[in-house]
Amino acid sequence: MSAEAPPAEETLSSPRPVRGSLPRRLVGRPELGAVVGAVAVFVFFSAVADAFLQWSSFSTVLYASSTIGIMAVPVALLMIGGEFDLSTGVLVTSSALISSMFSYQMTANVWVGVGVSLLATLAIGFFNGYLLVRTNLPSFIITLGTFLILQGCNLGFTKLISDTVSTKSISDMEGFPSAQKVFASHLTIGDVEVQITVLWWFALIALATWILLRTRAGNWIFAVGGAKEAARAVGVPVERTKIGLYLGVALAAWISGQHLLFNYDVVQSGEGVGNELLYIIAAVIGGCLLTGGYGSAVGAAVGAFIFGMTNKGIVYAQWGADWFKFFLGAMLLLATLLNWWVRKRAEESK
Repeated sequence: MSAEAPPAEETLSSPRPVRGSLPRRLVGRPELGAVVGAVAVFVFFSAVADAFLQWSSFSTVLYASSTIGIMAVPVALLMIGGEFDLSTGVLVTSSALISSMFSYQMTANVWVGVGVSLLATLAIGFFNGYLLVRTNLPSFIITLGTFLILQGCNLGFTKLISDTVSTKSISDMEGFPSAQKVFASHLTIGDVEVQITVLWWFALIALATWILLRTRAGNWIFAVGGAKEAARAVGVPVERTKIGLYLGVALAAWISGQHLLFNYDVVQSGEGVGNELLYIIAAVIGGCLLTGGYGSAVGAAVGAFIFGMTNKGIVYAQWGADWFKFFLGAMLLLATLLNWWVRKRAEESK
């Protein structure tokens, strides 16, 4: 059967923005709950922490948000497509380790290590997607297995090669300064110092939003997440779409991994464990459903921004770091309830 998108667009409904009055369009947006939550968090920390409103503080919040947001955006697309990836946290570390150890051991220009890391990271993403579509096993099981494999490889190979749990410094190697400019530099805009990761984050938001709302591939993502078999029946390339989503997650993991390496020079092999939950939480706060077929890249970005504000707001308020998980859990529950209400109202208005 032909894999043309028009039949899918005519046959399958997708939660793209509804047309009509402004209030109806706003209620129909999946990221509405996250935006309301972000405003509430901003007002709260502005009231309890005077330092929160300083420009330098805003720069720090943006940086903390971007380190989560770079991964949260493609994870949101994957969840809209109906799948999970529990290996994302350690995959970021794997990407950094491959770049560092390959460059150091081969005494090569660090850009060679960066390129090898890109190929290896994409191969892992392809493996996840290919195994999923070939076996129809739950993505939870497949990526949990990948998570454990990568965690073991990160620790095992690092100890085997470096005799420690961290990599050797590569800051004196050829190509390091130029790579650092691409992945771990900063720009000064007025009185605000903006980390390069913020620009990477904004670029990924724009790209993901364009894909979801302006391309046939975006319609395919909504379709395979909402009704996979119905999508397949009308010619949507389900396998290609799901593999492409995992490749997108892997690409973002590579970007995050290179930032980790070139920002700190040395990579700890045990890093990244648990971060996969933060990416998923940001996507869920942003309006993505665990069942797939609904959500937005902008919502995931707002979810990451809430993470950044909460993480740094607690510091500026001079509270104990233990409160961070409390606020994160509370925001997850409140945003999920609000998103449920928004979706219910949107369905009732159709």
